[in-house]
Amino acid sequence: MTGKDKGEPSGVSKFFGDLANRTSLAAGRASTFILAAGIVIVWAVSGPLFGYSDTWQLVINTGTTIVTFLMVFLIQNSQNRDSAAIQVKLDELIRVSEARNSLVGIEHLTDDELEDIRSKCEARAAAEKVGDEAVDKTGKAARRAADRVSG
Repeated sequence: MTGKDKGEPSGVSKFFGDLANRTSLAAGRASTFILAAGIVIVWAVSGPLFGYSDTWQLVINTGTTIVTFLMVFLIQNSQNRDSAAIQVKLDELIRVSEARNSLVGIEHLTDDELEDIRSKCEARAAAEKVGDEAVDKTGKAARRAADRVSG
Protein backbone atom coordinates (compact mmCIF):
# COMPACT_ATOMS: atom_id res chain seq x y z
CA MET A 1 0.00 0.00 0.00
CA THR A 2 1.47 3.39 -0.98
CA GLY A 3 1.28 6.69 0.90
CA LYS A 4 -1.27 7.84 -1.63
CA ASP A 5 -3.55 4.91 -0.76
CA LYS A 6 -3.47 5.92 2.90
CA GLY A 7 -4.57 9.47 2.12
CA GLU A 8 -1.10 10.85 2.77
CA PRO A 9 0.14 13.70 0.56
CA SER A 10 2.66 12.93 -2.17
CA GLY A 11 6.25 14.04 -1.73
CA VAL A 12 5.84 16.83 -4.30
CA SER A 13 2.62 18.03 -2.69
CA LYS A 14 4.19 18.04 0.77
CA PHE A 15 7.30 19.85 -0.50
CA PHE A 16 5.24 22.48 -2.32
CA GLY A 17 2.97 22.99 0.70
CA ASP A 18 5.97 23.45 3.00
CA LEU A 19 7.63 25.80 0.51
CA ALA A 20 4.41 27.81 0.14
CA ASN A 21 4.05 28.07 3.93
CA ARG A 22 7.62 29.21 4.49
CA THR A 23 7.49 31.64 1.57
CA SER A 24 4.18 33.19 2.59
CA LEU A 25 5.44 33.62 6.15
CA ALA A 26 8.67 35.23 4.89
CA ALA A 27 6.85 37.44 2.36
CA GLY A 28 4.63 38.85 5.10
CA ARG A 29 7.50 40.05 7.29
CA ALA A 30 8.50 43.69 7.58
CA SER A 31 12.13 42.73 6.93
CA THR A 32 11.15 41.22 3.57
CA PHE A 33 9.36 44.43 2.59
CA ILE A 34 12.38 46.49 3.64
CA LEU A 35 14.65 44.21 1.57
CA ALA A 36 12.39 44.57 -1.50
CA ALA A 37 12.16 48.34 -1.04
CA GLY A 38 15.95 48.46 -0.67
CA ILE A 39 16.41 46.60 -3.94
CA VAL A 40 14.13 49.06 -5.72
CA ILE A 41 15.97 52.02 -4.19
CA VAL A 42 19.38 50.62 -5.22
CA TRP A 43 17.99 50.04 -8.72
CA ALA A 44 16.59 53.58 -8.90
CA VAL A 45 19.80 55.18 -7.58
CA SER A 46 21.86 53.18 -10.09
CA GLY A 47 19.85 54.65 -12.97
CA PRO A 48 22.26 57.51 -13.73
CA LEU A 49 25.21 55.10 -13.51
CA PHE A 50 23.70 53.00 -16.32
CA GLY A 51 22.31 56.00 -18.21
CA TYR A 52 18.74 54.84 -17.62
CA SER A 53 19.36 52.30 -20.37
CA ASP A 54 16.90 49.75 -21.69
CA THR A 55 18.92 47.01 -19.97
CA TRP A 56 18.69 48.89 -16.66
CA GLN A 57 14.90 49.05 -17.00
CA LEU A 58 14.71 45.44 -18.15
CA VAL A 59 16.45 44.26 -14.97
CA ILE A 60 13.70 45.57 -12.65
CA ASN A 61 10.89 44.63 -15.03
CA THR A 62 12.13 41.06 -15.41
CA GLY A 63 12.85 40.65 -11.70
CA THR A 64 9.47 41.91 -10.56
CA THR A 65 7.65 39.88 -13.21
CA ILE A 66 9.34 36.65 -12.17
CA VAL A 67 8.76 37.26 -8.46
CA THR A 68 5.12 38.20 -9.06
CA PHE A 69 4.52 35.17 -11.28
CA LEU A 70 5.91 32.75 -8.69
CA MET A 71 4.22 34.47 -5.73
CA VAL A 72 0.80 34.13 -7.36
CA PHE A 73 1.05 30.34 -7.16
CA LEU A 74 2.46 30.30 -3.65
CA ILE A 75 -0.14 32.73 -2.30
CA GLN A 76 -2.97 30.88 -4.03
CA ASN A 77 -1.78 27.60 -2.52
CA SER A 78 -1.70 29.14 0.95
CA GLN A 79 -5.16 30.66 0.50
CA ASN A 80 -6.58 27.38 -0.79
CA ARG A 81 -5.27 25.49 2.24
CA ASP A 82 -6.44 28.18 4.67
CA SER A 83 -9.87 28.23 3.06
CA ALA A 84 -10.13 24.44 3.14
CA ALA A 85 -9.08 24.34 6.80
CA ILE A 86 -11.64 27.00 7.74
CA GLN A 87 -14.33 25.14 5.79
CA VAL A 88 -13.57 21.90 7.64
CA LYS A 89 -13.75 23.74 10.97
CA LEU A 90 -17.07 25.36 10.03
CA ASP A 91 -18.46 22.02 8.83
CA GLU A 92 -17.50 20.45 12.16
CA LEU A 93 -19.14 23.29 14.10
CA ILE A 94 -22.30 22.88 12.04
CA ARG A 95 -22.23 19.12 12.55
CA VAL A 96 -22.00 19.32 16.35
CA SER A 97 -24.36 22.27 16.81
CA GLU A 98 -28.06 22.88 16.43
CA ALA A 99 -27.43 24.27 12.92
CA ARG A 100 -28.79 22.41 9.92
CA ASN A 101 -26.39 19.69 8.87
CA SER A 102 -27.57 20.10 5.28
CA LEU A 103 -25.28 23.16 5.07
CA VAL A 104 -22.17 20.99 5.41
CA GLY A 105 -20.37 20.89 2.07
CA ILE A 106 -22.32 23.68 0.35
CA GLU A 107 -19.03 25.20 -0.86
CA HIS A 108 -19.18 22.62 -3.66
CA LEU A 109 -22.46 23.99 -5.08
CA THR A 110 -22.75 26.29 -8.09
CA ASP A 111 -22.96 30.05 -7.68
CA ASP A 112 -26.68 29.97 -8.49
CA GLU A 113 -27.34 27.26 -5.89
CA LEU A 114 -25.36 29.20 -3.27
CA GLU A 115 -27.26 32.39 -4.08
CA ASP A 116 -30.56 30.54 -3.68
CA ILE A 117 -29.52 29.21 -0.25
CA ARG A 118 -28.23 32.65 0.79
CA SER A 119 -31.54 34.27 -0.20
CA LYS A 120 -33.52 31.66 1.75
CA CYS A 121 -31.29 32.11 4.83
CA GLU A 122 -31.72 35.89 4.67
CA ALA A 123 -35.50 35.49 4.33
CA ARG A 124 -35.59 33.16 7.36
CA ALA A 125 -33.45 35.60 9.36
CA ALA A 126 -35.77 38.48 8.45
CA ALA A 127 -38.84 36.41 9.40
CA GLU A 128 -37.24 35.46 12.74
CA LYS A 129 -36.48 39.13 13.42
CA VAL A 130 -40.12 40.07 12.76
CA GLY A 131 -41.23 37.19 14.99
CA ASP A 132 -38.85 38.27 17.78
CA GLU A 133 -40.14 41.85 17.54
CA ALA A 134 -43.74 40.60 17.75
CA VAL A 135 -42.90 38.50 20.82
CA ASP A 136 -41.22 41.50 22.46
CA LYS A 137 -44.20 43.73 21.68
CA THR A 138 -46.63 41.12 23.04
CA GLY A 139 -44.49 40.69 26.16
CA LYS A 140 -44.49 44.43 26.82
CA ALA A 141 -48.26 44.60 26.35
CA ALA A 142 -48.72 41.67 28.73
CA ARG A 143 -46.51 43.38 31.36
CA ARG A 144 -48.52 46.60 31.04
CA ALA A 145 -51.78 44.67 31.40
CA ALA A 146 -50.42 42.81 34.43
CA ASP A 147 -49.29 46.10 35.96
CA ARG A 148 -52.75 47.60 35.46
CA VAL A 149 -54.45 44.59 37.02
CA SER A 150 -52.10 44.47 40.02
CA GLY A 151 -51.77 48.25 40.40
